[in-house]
Amino acid sequence: MKDFVVRDFFLKINKTHILLFFLVVAGSGLAGALDVAPSKFKVLTTVFPLEEFAAAVADDLGDISLLLPPGAEVHTWQPRVSDIKKFSSLDVFIYIGGGLEPWAKDILKSMSKPGLKILEAGKGLAVSEPGGDGHGPEATDPHIWLDFSYDQILIDRIQAALDSVDPAQAPAFKERGEAYKEKLRRLDQKYRDALGTCDHKTFIFGGHSAFRYLARRYGLEQVAVYGASPDAAPTPRELTRIIALARQKKIRTIFYEFGTGDKIARMIAAEVGADIRPLYPGHNLTPEQRRARVTFLDLMEQNLENLKYGLGCR
Repeated sequence: MKDFVVRDFFLKINKTHILLFFLVVAGSGLAGALDVAPSKFKVLTTVFPLEEFAAAVADDLGDISLLLPPGAEVHTWQPRVSDIKKFSSLDVFIYIGGGLEPWAKDILKSMSKPGLKILEAGKGLAVSEPGGDGHGPEATDPHIWLDFSYDQILIDRIQAALDSVDPAQAPAFKERGEAYKEKLRRLDQKYRDALGTCDHKTFIFGGHSAFRYLARRYGLEQVAVYGASPDAAPTPRELTRIIALARQKKIRTIFYEFGTGDKIARMIAAEVGADIRPLYPGHNLTPEQRRARVTFLDLMEQNLENLKYGLGCR
């Protein structure tokens, strides 16, 4: 009799524990079901500055990604089928325009995605300049993000696009956009202060003409070996002219485009007794920069330091 009572006691305890266990599991599942995170809208961008600006405005409300793989050159990259498939789940597609992404419009023509918001962020901002030798046909310079006042316009346009996707979050988008624009205003003033005290106002760039907007904003003169078009090539006559200019102005540093090689810059530097330093167009990051979480503002700060050195700023 005693053994029966003991077995019955432990059986009741085990049943109670099992019941509690299933209640806890069921409660957790119910809580999880009631606390499902809202789905994020998806934004795809073509260049790194647009990705960073969109991420700053959207914060954790959006899934922001870059179409270019790390290290890819925006002018020459070609999309694969897997890249085009990404558009099927998109809410917003943002590109610069102005001929920067020659493949973008072809992608958009080949697909149909009702409700997809398409933003040509740089529309109406890009300007034209002569070809590679200074006298050839004009090409549009699409590197508008190198003018920080234009970046503020891009942020406003991105904010408006996200407002149309998630109107309830419009005040939050505006607040975050203004916060990032304030960073750009501070950086702009830093450039003005630093580049207003330089021995030289001319910088020679051994790459294609990517820094016209930056030069124009801060009263500098960019002398680029290549024109605005990535397909432009320097002529021997143009190289001779640039070398003579470097000697005349006693240029101490020749700049080159980070990620595309420094061969031309080294050649000019050797002729005039100068050194070389990189400038970052900022359209993309290398795999190493991605892993290090380098920001657009980081790249622009580095550009400023290199320009201060090369131009002899005090």
